Amino acid sequence: MDKVRFGIVGLGVMGSGHAGYLNSVEGATLGALCDINPETLAKLTAQYKVPGFKTHGEMFASGLIDAVIVAVPHYDHVPITLDAFRKNLHVMCEKPVAVSVKAARQVNEEYKKYPHLKFGIMFQQRTNPMFRKLREVIADGELGELTRITWIATTWFRTWTYYAMGGWRATWKGEGGGTIINQCPHNLDQLQWLTGLMPSRVTAVGAIGKTHPIEVEDEISAILEYPNGAIGHFITSTGEAPGTNRLEICGDKGKIVCENGKLMFSRNRKSAQEVNRTSPHPFVHVENWTMEIPYTPGPEAHQIVTTQFVKTILSNGKNSELLAEGTEGVRGLEIGNAILMAGLTRTPVELPVNGDAYDNFILDMTKKYGGKKNLETKTAAKVDFAASFDKK
Repeated sequence: MDKVRFGIVGLGVMGSGHAGYLNSVEGATLGALCDINPETLAKLTAQYKVPGFKTHGEMFASGLIDAVIVAVPHYDHVPITLDAFRKNLHVMCEKPVAVSVKAARQVNEEYKKYPHLKFGIMFQQRTNPMFRKLREVIADGELGELTRITWIATTWFRTWTYYAMGGWRATWKGEGGGTIINQCPHNLDQLQWLTGLMPSRVTAVGAIGKTHPIEVEDEISAILEYPNGAIGHFITSTGEAPGTNRLEICGDKGKIVCENGKLMFSRNRKSAQEVNRTSPHPFVHVENWTMEIPYTPGPEAHQIVTTQFVKTILSNGKNSELLAEGTEGVRGLEIGNAILMAGLTRTPVELPVNGDAYDNFILDMTKKYGGKKNLETKTAAKVDFAASFDKK
C-alpha cells in the first residue's frame, strides 16, 4: 500500500474539516464520504469528487477505503468503530471514544482481536509544543513527586446559538452530557497524559442548565484524590466570560504554571518535604527561583495527528507510535464520567468507575431531564463551520 484511502463518516463541523486537509497529507487520499443528510453529502462529494454513501455500512463494504475517520454524534462512535474493525479498516475516532467508560472498555476488548489494525483518537492537543514540553519536564522528575494538579478551564464560553445548532447537541440522548463530554475531553486527557496519574476518588458539584436553556450540565467543579496523596481540582463552564485557562502542577521540587502560552517554573532550591522535616525554624520560606521554560512554538492541529496515523499504517508500525492511541481514550473518559456522576448526584465516585452504575446514571438523567432543552427560538444567524473547526 502506498496510499491510505480514507472514508469519513459524518460531515458536520469536524468531518468537513478533516475532508478539507486529507488530500494534502502525504500518503493519504480522500476515498469516500458518508452522511445521513443528503444535501450535505451531495455538496461535499461534488466538491471533492468522491463517491458518497448514505450509511457507513455501505461505505465500509464498498472496497474504496482502507481507513475511516469517525466524526458523528458521540453515541455513534462505538458501533461505527466496531463495524470498521470487523471490516478490516483502520480507525481514527473523534473524541470522545465513547460516552460511557463501559462502552469504551468494550471497544478496547474488541480491538484486541485486530492487532494488525491501527486505532487512533483525535486528541490533537497532544501535538501542542507547550504541553509536550510540560510532559517532558514532569517525566524527567523536575517537579519531584506531584502534590497538586489544578486546572481552571472556563474559556469555553458558548451562546444559546451554539446549543441551537444541532438537535443532538446538549441532550442526554444525543450527546450524553454537556461540557464534560463535549468541550473538556481534551483537558481530561491532558490531566492523565501530562502527569501519568489517575485519580482514585472524585467529588464534585455540577449544575444543569445554569446559564443556558439545556438539559445537561454547563458548569462543574471537581476535586480529584490521587493514590499518592496528591489532590486535583478541575473547574469548567460554558457560561463564564471572561474565562480562565490556567493549569498549575505542583510537586516537592516546585510548581509549574501553564497560562497564556507560557510555562513558568518556580523551582525549589531544596525539597519542600526535606525542609518541612528538618528545619529547626517554625516559619520558613523555601527558597526558589522562577523562570520561564523555553519551548519551540508550533502548530497544534488535527492534521498532525492524522499524518502520524498515516505514517504508522504505511510503515506497519506499532499502535504505540501514534500520537494518541485509541485505547487511551478510556482514561480521560473515565475521569470525566466520575466528575459528571459525582457532580450531578453530589455523591463521591470511586475509580475505577463502575460501568453499569454510570450507564444507570445516564438513564436516570435522561428520564429526569431529557427533552427539557428549550431552544424553540432558533437563530437565523449563519454559522461559519470552517471557523468553528477547532472549537467544538
